[in-house]
Amino acid sequence: MAKMWDISQTLRPDLPVWPGDTVFDCQDVWTIGPDCPVKVSRLTLSTHSGAHADAPSHYDPAGDDIAATPLDLYIGPCTLVTASGAGGHVGPADLDWSVIDGARRVLVRTYSRFPSDNWDPHFRALHADTIDRLAASGCRLIGVDAASLDPQTSKTMDAHHAVRRHDMRILEGLVFDRIPDGGYELIALPLKIAGADAAPLRAVLRELP
Repeated sequence: MAKMWDISQTLRPDLPVWPGDTVFDCQDVWTIGPDCPVKVSRLTLSTHSGAHADAPSHYDPAGDDIAATPLDLYIGPCTLVTASGAGGHVGPADLDWSVIDGARRVLVRTYSRFPSDNWDPHFRALHADTIDRLAASGCRLIGVDAASLDPQTSKTMDAHHAVRRHDMRILEGLVFDRIPDGGYELIALPLKIAGADAAPLRAVLRELP
């Protein structure tokens, strides 16, 4: 059986969230007892909780919601690569294009260890020039371990709008700890939520044959 790696965050009450966004909560509505044979829970969460897929409507008023976004790019061969350098952005020079060129799905690692327990306001975003170069190389889906493609303080959303121009797809908040760079099969299907600008997902990498 092919080896699998779970690259999702665990949704839980102490999950770090974007400042001001909805805190995750899971509460029992029904519990098992003499008058009830089942347990049923109620969830409160942001569409951007943990590992998630941005829908085009997140950054484009005319874009599809997550329920209408085609699924083909969320499953298939991908390349995981670690960004070199430092600073607030991952520029084109920070990626190894010899392993990226031709890859339809590219996952970019920026953390040596994912900050599971704390919100990092200084995560490394992707420069719009990097998105343009990825699109030119054949990439249609970009996934990152950062909370966003753009910096927390961005008002122009340059990387997201570069994605919009090239009709690419976005995964954010992935966890790549202890997974070597290389080629994998990506399986990362977002929940089908009508009207939603994003959706959480259970993302995995599977060893290629």
